Amino acid sequence: MNAIRKDLSVEVFLSLGKLFFDVNATPLTYTLRDKRNTQDDPLDEYISGFLDTALPGDIEVEKSTGPLISPDMVVYKPAEFDGVPRIELLSDPTRIFGLEVKKLERQPSGMIARASGLDYNTTPPCGTVRVYDSRGDSLDVKGYYLFVCQEVVDKEARTYRLTALVLCDGNLLNEDFEYYRSIVGHRSKEIGLGTYGDGANRVRPMIIFANPLGTPLLDRHSTLIHTRDDLESEYPRLQRVGLIERTVEAPDEGGPYSRVFHCYRNRSDTVPEVEPFHARDPFPTPKRSSKTVSRGRFIVQVRPFDGHQRS
Repeated sequence: MNAIRKDLSVEVFLSLGKLFFDVNATPLTYTLRDKRNTQDDPLDEYISGFLDTALPGDIEVEKSTGPLISPDMVVYKPAEFDGVPRIELLSDPTRIFGLEVKKLERQPSGMIARASGLDYNTTPPCGTVRVYDSRGDSLDVKGYYLFVCQEVVDKEARTYRLTALVLCDGNLLNEDFEYYRSIVGHRSKEIGLGTYGDGANRVRPMIIFANPLGTPLLDRHSTLIHTRDDLESEYPRLQRVGLIERTVEAPDEGGPYSRVFHCYRNRSDTVPEVEPFHARDPFPTPKRSSKTVSRGRFIVQVRPFDGHQRS
């Protein structure tokens, strides 16, 4: 009888719970090194370093080798790759998944910043992400996203705490892998611009998608969001606390219809008798226009002569 393979996303979630929260879900204080430059992120380094030592020995955590590489890290079991077709790695978080970390702050009002839409820079979120093997061949694997709200405890001492955490299946945000590929693949840029021909336009997209911490249902909690509804049977430490439905419009497919995701928390952090929530499209979204907003206007406090002499 084959042993049940552990879901690596659950292993990561439970390990991060120990790192950032005590048994009562109270945030623990941690220290980060100095930030060296704009792209440097000490929190990513702190998380990957911890997971590399905290997870079982047969699980590897490999951090990205540069600041503009996505995902931030890959979690995998090398022993689970032998003889496995690449197509089977595509959606199997018991073998491998990519993890992207999104760090948010809290506004003075107490609300999560950018609650109605988060900048994903030039890489759309997706439930499938593309990485590359040691030969340089593409490897499409499951994608997960870690959203955290980091607050300063002592700026001079560089101590912080997390007051909200969500680890979610990337399909909660977007499952259109073809769109993901169209953005992360090669794009054309405009060159030879301007009077002297030395200008260029990188035509660089800036992607905005949902922010799960924007809903009060997930703020000030530590939550795993997964497609499976039976994780409690394998992980007694987990308790299912709710269900999120996201509406897929899909008019060409006879839509709309729903995608369903299940929310789990550490059993020690929950109240057993509370009824699980059921939320449809809970993430706030602002009204948007297809038109871009013009750059801000610099107004000089002068009034040039317009041809009409003042009396």
